[in-house]
Amino acid sequence: MIKTKPYKTSDYLKTNEDRAAYIQVVMEEQDDELLLLAICEVIDSLGGIGQMSKKTGLARESLYRSLSEQGNPRYSTLTKVLNELGLKLNVVAK
Repeated sequence: MIKTKPYKTSDYLKTNEDRAAYIQVVMEEQDDELLLLAICEVIDSLGGIGQMSKKTGLARESLYRSLSEQGNPRYSTLTKVLNELGLKLNVVAK
């Protein structure tokens, strides 16, 4: 019998470069829900929502709600989270 384990994207996001590349690829899909899921995967790779809450000073429940599939995070929330993830938003010409 072959032993398997569930695939977790966060297990493969080891460096800031990995995390940035992952978010960049997801952003190209222009899917809000997918982007929030990807941000959650990056958060998981660095210890989870609880740890992110402590680092950003944002309430854990607020982070869960903002980053859920139906979430609509404020710009300030998004930039705080990305900053703690070692990432930043960047705008480039098409």
